Order: sequence, then structure tokens, then C-alpha cells
Amino acid sequence: MNFASDNSYGAHPAVMTALAEANSAGPVMGYGADPVTAQAADAIRALLEAPDAVVRFVATGTAANALVCAQLSPPFGRIYCHEDAHIETSECAAPEFFAHGAKLITLPGMGGRLAPQTLSQALKLGADGGLNGGRNALVSITNATEWGTVYAPAEVAALAAVAQEARVPLHMDGARFANAVASLGCSAADLTWRAGVDALCLGGTKNGAMAAEAVVFFDPAQAEGFDYRRKQAGHVFSKNRFLAAQMLALANDGLWLELARLANAKAAHLAEALTQGGGQLLQPVQSNAVFAAIPAETHARARAAGAIYHLWPDKSAEGLDPVPLRLVCAWDTPDGDVEALAAILRG
Repeated sequence: MNFASDNSYGAHPAVMTALAEANSAGPVMGYGADPVTAQAADAIRALLEAPDAVVRFVATGTAANALVCAQLSPPFGRIYCHEDAHIETSECAAPEFFAHGAKLITLPGMGGRLAPQTLSQALKLGADGGLNGGRNALVSITNATEWGTVYAPAEVAALAAVAQEARVPLHMDGARFANAVASLGCSAADLTWRAGVDALCLGGTKNGAMAAEAVVFFDPAQAEGFDYRRKQAGHVFSKNRFLAAQMLALANDGLWLELARLANAKAAHLAEALTQGGGQLLQPVQSNAVFAAIPAETHARARAAGAIYHLWPDKSAEGLDPVPLRLVCAWDTPDGDVEALAAILRG
């Protein structure tokens, strides 16, 4: 019973079929000059309702985030993000490395979300820093957040307004963007460019792909030179069609949202069982992750039954009662495993 991460699970059969079809289609031009790459880019522009957007493919979320940060921030730039943002906690300083020295400025916020007032104050302080502090360059938010919560379109727009006032672009790390859209029931456009987002990293790997992410610049001018940056980082794939085919499969017929809804529903089911069994939710369950604290006895029974999940925020929580933890569901987390863990959580 693996609830450690949505990375633990597999690629959707439609993705595997798309890869097989791309493999059997015969020779095509390399480095993205192939029909599958063009079709995938068009499909993503369609789902985002952004016909002029520049779409490029990379293999990992770290590459996507780091390269966008490097594209939109100079080496002397200040990049503002939540203190628990993935670019801060889990990417081995890749954004700073590829931006050749840009500095992440981390800010607090309830439930993994930045508040407009907090961001505004930080940007004003940064603007007053002069040469000593560097230049305000970029705001980066994560949706869904690292705490499983989501920003609604109005919340994104409020942050975008602050960023625009400070004359800096807004980047959205969307490793679980599909889960956020599925939870909110809004359009992808309403959650991105219509709300003021300049660049989106659209996740595929956590949502049914084998290894594929899309980088989207809604203003083509902001993508100037990005292909050189992507090449320099080793993410211009000679057989790019195999990245693109995965994203094309997810974009076709709304599969990306269908899979996110499945994962979200499994998490909601676990959350309901957990509260019935005396557990306490630490955050609202708004995506495919459950952050909660459960009685130590329940934790012991879950572990004895073979349940795998992370204690949160770290292993030091093992001796606590209740035990704080994170449960993450994927589209293909077996229903039997969900029911088995739910039964244990109910007590």
C-alpha cells in the first residue's frame, strides 16, 4: 500500500500507446522538428486557450522550474517564493545554479500559499535594497501547493497584481496543476494567463506520464533565447517526439483532468476515513494529498499492514502522538489499497 508519492506509480496506458505509436511511425526529423511535437504543443495551447503561447518539453519538473527561473531572472535577481516551495526545498539549488546566482527569497504563508500583503511587503523591501540586495526579478508560486492546497483564480490574480505593480513576472510551478484545476472546476486559462501568470510549468510525470513536463510562456517575447538555455542544460532531446507524445496523450480528450480527478477522489476518501477515526487534518484536502495527524496506535497498525507514507515534515515525527504524516494518491493507486488503508484509519 504505497501512499508515499504520485511518483511511485505508473504511466497511463494511453501514454504507453502514444510512445509505441511514435516509435513505429518511422523516421522523422529530430530535436523537436517532428509532427508529434507540433501536435502536442498545439494541444497544450488549446487546453490553455492560449494560441500564441510558446510550448517546450523537458523531462523533469526540476528542469522546467530551474530553466524558467533562469529565463525570467538575471543572475543578480531576487526570486520570491513560499518557504516550502519545491524550488526551495527539493531541487538542490537548481534554480540558483541555472540562473547563475539568482537568489531565492522565501516567504511564510498558511497552507503553502503566499498572501498578497506578505508578497507586497517583501517586494517593497527588496526594491529598497539597491545594489546590495539585488534586483526584484520574479515571483514563483506552486499550484497545487506543497501542502496540497490550491490557489483559486482570484487568489492568483491578487498575487499577479502585486507582481505587476513591482514590474516582475509571475511563474507557476504546476507539477500538480491538473489536480488544482480538477479541484477548482475552473478552466486552465482562468487559473493561468487570465489571472496574470506569465509562465507555467505544466506537470505530466505526476499525472500519468512516464517522464514529461511542458514549459509554457504565454508571452512569446519572454521565451526569447529559451531554446538555447534548454539546449545548454541538456534538455533539448534529439528524439523529442517521445517527450511530446506523452503530453499529447494526456491532453487528448481531457485525459489529464480525468486522471487528476481520480487521484483527488482517492485522497478525499482517505481524508474522510481519517477524520472518522479520530485523526485531524492539518490542511484542507484540495488535491491528491492528505496532510494529517493520526493516533500513534493507528499509525502502528497502518505500518504493520504494509502502508508506506512519509511522516511530515520529517522522520522525527515517529515518536509523536498523534503522528503527522502525508498521504499522496495517484490516478492508479489501487482502489483496494485505498479501501484497506481507509478501514485502518477509521479504526
